[in-house]
Amino acid sequence: MPAPMQQVKNIAIIGAGPSGLMAAEILAGSGYRVTIYDRMPSPARKFLIAGRGGLNLTHSEPLEPFLRRYGHAAEWLSPSIRAFPPEALRAWCEGLGQETYVGSSGRVFPRSMKAVQLLRAWLKRLEQLGVHYAPRHQWHGWHNGALRFTDAAQQTILVNADATLLALGGASWPRLGSDGAWTAILAAESIALAPLRPANGGFTVSWSAHFASRFAGMPLKPITLTHETETRQGEAMITTQGMEGGVIYALSSALRESIDTTGSALLHIDLRPTQSLEALRTKLEAAPRANKSLSTYLRKAGFSPLAINLLRETTPPEVLAHYNAADLAVRLKAMPLTLTGTTGIARAISSAGGIAQEALTDHFMLRSKPGIFAAGEMLNWEAPTGGYLLQACFSTAVHAAHGIMRYCNPPSRIV
Repeated sequence: MPAPMQQVKNIAIIGAGPSGLMAAEILAGSGYRVTIYDRMPSPARKFLIAGRGGLNLTHSEPLEPFLRRYGHAAEWLSPSIRAFPPEALRAWCEGLGQETYVGSSGRVFPRSMKAVQLLRAWLKRLEQLGVHYAPRHQWHGWHNGALRFTDAAQQTILVNADATLLALGGASWPRLGSDGAWTAILAAESIALAPLRPANGGFTVSWSAHFASRFAGMPLKPITLTHETETRQGEAMITTQGMEGGVIYALSSALRESIDTTGSALLHIDLRPTQSLEALRTKLEAAPRANKSLSTYLRKAGFSPLAINLLRETTPPEVLAHYNAADLAVRLKAMPLTLTGTTGIARAISSAGGIAQEALTDHFMLRSKPGIFAAGEMLNWEAPTGGYLLQACFSTAVHAAHGIMRYCNPPSRIV
């Protein structure tokens, strides 16, 4: 007798960001009936905004150091990323007709540098696979086992699915859809969560009114920042509240932990990372100050008004008045700056925290809710910018999608 045909399984995906869309593609391509629910009127809004200046998909560095970028979650995420590594993500992108390239920093981008072209091709593929998209559906949890939504008309919609993937994102940039409201839903179900906190965001500094008004929006580059034993080189931006930028983001986890523990975080700024202390001291000593003002003296030594005023901002006037060339060189190579807090999760690029590892199986299914999976930024991990964020969102989505297939059709039941 011929083998009986298996009933097509219905999969609900909540969240139309990169994780939700990727899982939908994997599942629909494997014969599942997939519906994506999202509270926004159009999909992948944060993805589009992130790609305005060039969509950084992943990074080209070797896999072992790549994995270490995920800190405490590296071991947890390793199976997902090894199964769908940067090379696979690039191949997927190029399969959509979007050629990729490696930038000078090792970051990987689509050749077009635009998220909109990639997303357009991606949505077309999902449509061809039969994925249904249900916008303006706000998820409120469960009712008698069914997913409960309200639609644009505020009508209650109950959905029964064979399996569900939660891909609701974190809590950064809430106006684009990821507002973290799901934490209250899961907490009410006694699911272990780590609090959502800002990652890859700015930090506050107690600038003087003069400094903030004059230099906000100006870049500080190239610089090296050191916090305790960690050092990073790159660029930062002065804001009215403090500082932000890539080099700050690379240290954000450690800086945030220090602020949470002690109330502040101490940075040391090297304004001349390509010049040794001895070379800088020699250069300053070779140009006698004589009757020049400090600003004139340092400007002739090649320092910008921003760097000069940052020195004044971080050094008591009575101390600065007695500095000689050697003292100045030391200060300019290791300028202390105290960060007093974060600028908040709404302004951060991403968020830390989320569903705890112990609440999930190896394929990201909630242990206390069989058939309910999660992926992407909802999970308790964080990473710096540079392609690591999107890579983990894609990789965990692929891993969860395969978990859903195993749940719906266990190997022993596959004919």
